[in-house]
Amino acid sequence: MPQSVQRRQAASTGRRLVRKTRPPALLAELALRRGFRVYQDPLANLFIRRDGKDGHHPPFLIGSHLDSQPTGGRYDGALGTLAAFEVLETLEDAGIVTDVPIEVVAWTNEEGSRFAPGAMGSMAFSLGHIPESWQDIQGTDGVFWRDALAETIAALPVAEQRALGFPISGYLELHIEQGPSLENENIPIGIVTGVQGTRWLEVTVAGQAAHAGTTQLAFRRDPMVAVTSALHMLYETVMPEDDNARLTIGRIAALPGSVNAIPGSVSLTVDLRHPLTDRLNTIEAQVLAAFQASAALHGCKVDIRKTFDMSPAPFSKAVIEGVEQAAGHLGLPSKHMISGAFHDALYVARVAPRAMIFVPCRDGLSHNEAEYVDPEHSVAGTQMLFQSTLDVLNTLAIKQ
Repeated sequence: MPQSVQRRQAASTGRRLVRKTRPPALLAELALRRGFRVYQDPLANLFIRRDGKDGHHPPFLIGSHLDSQPTGGRYDGALGTLAAFEVLETLEDAGIVTDVPIEVVAWTNEEGSRFAPGAMGSMAFSLGHIPESWQDIQGTDGVFWRDALAETIAALPVAEQRALGFPISGYLELHIEQGPSLENENIPIGIVTGVQGTRWLEVTVAGQAAHAGTTQLAFRRDPMVAVTSALHMLYETVMPEDDNARLTIGRIAALPGSVNAIPGSVSLTVDLRHPLTDRLNTIEAQVLAAFQASAALHGCKVDIRKTFDMSPAPFSKAVIEGVEQAAGHLGLPSKHMISGAFHDALYVARVAPRAMIFVPCRDGLSHNEAEYVDPEHSVAGTQMLFQSTLDVLNTLAIKQ
């Protein structure tokens, strides 16, 4: 039977299965039909293996994740996972034998929508163990994480079990940009050179609660004035003076929260991001100085607590070179980019050479039901992943 007919039949079967089958189970079923081996580790990370000449060599991983956000979308993660499976199928159809095994990976709980933190699968893989603190995590629906994990593993009995955190030779991930720059510049491929660093701060400015109608300006110790003054200064400097800097106030709350009372305290979150550690340190110092100075000026006290600190993660030069070569081989325009969002590649970066490929998404929208990737960009991204896999393997072999 011609391969084109076989593919149409497989796609038709996939469409019938997807209505009743979880995405990992559907992917595993399609993989087994192609003769690939399917594995699952104790974190329910799914691996699909195609052997190479040296079956004992650590595999090269390609893939992403299959979970999504409550409001979408259909391409964030899924595009990279299915494109990676297409790479395996294309290698098989063409009879190309790679020197090392290549495995598709679908990481568990990248989004963190139901269970926090996100990127659990890749994080545990990089650690080589499951953090004990995760056992008692409850999801947004009240279900314990440990019970959901056990259910997920049991739901895929066709998968062989393997250890968590085995050696790999490298990692490559295709993903939608989740921003507007590629589309705006009409560039089909982003070559991701790293993930920017992130700091989260919780700021509380304490003043004195008082009556809104009777307290004159001279007698006010209003934390809201202190907060808005500090924010005005930061909004006027941090991002306008550095195009790579990001400053976001995600939550803000005033207590006691009464319409006719001066707040006694105002609390807010500050999200800081930058691809350079030194600049991230400088921006954090700017934030601290702004709130301390403003609080003192308005007779308030400030408490600032750091709740998250992730250093910038530069990607591997050898893998980036392989991706650059692939773009040249395919004649696809590209640009170097820093990822502003977290990805599984961030954690795999701790244990193996890695890089990412971005493709445009319409209007830069992601985590949204309107998330969409033009078919031509899906095709270009998949072609890039295929060619990059071959070129990166060659580059890594040369480097070694």
